[in-house]
Amino acid sequence: METVAFGGGCFWCSEAVFLNLRGVLSVTPGYAGGSVKNPTYEMVSSGNTGHAEVILVEYDPTIITFQKLLEVFFESHDPTSLNRQGNDVGTQYRSILLYKTTEQLREVEEYIKKLTNERKYAKPIVTELVSLNDFYPAEEYHKDYFARHPDELYSENIIKPKVEKIRKEFSKFLK
Repeated sequence: METVAFGGGCFWCSEAVFLNLRGVLSVTPGYAGGSVKNPTYEMVSSGNTGHAEVILVEYDPTIITFQKLLEVFFESHDPTSLNRQGNDVGTQYRSILLYKTTEQLREVEEYIKKLTNERKYAKPIVTELVSLNDFYPAEEYHKDYFARHPDELYSENIIKPKVEKIRKEFSKFLK
């Protein structure tokens, strides 16, 4: 089992996307990349803690590669948008990848270089790369948000299209 944390806007979206992937053993929404110990949603939402909304992904690399997780991460959000994803604005919604190993860092740096050389995006990639030190799980009501609230407007208009896109583009890797 290996671990990595991804932040690509609201963690409800990221969680819903990564839960679909075969080889992903668990996805936990939470907070990382900041300076305050034991932050709450309200604290992180203020923008004063330095934390981002992220998901901690535990995966089996014999089933799904880190490379494939990177592909899903970069396809499921806009890595060129600084401190926002759509209408979600603030440093807590920044594009961030928190790696556990130097091998993960090397792979993501190579992948970003590849995307840049291919001119995949019109603007530069601004994804922050940081070592994963502290991770704080989000409050219980954030877990499995999309599954528990599929008919809410945010779920219908924001989360569902991202999940459908990933299901279509990565159909060979779904549970």
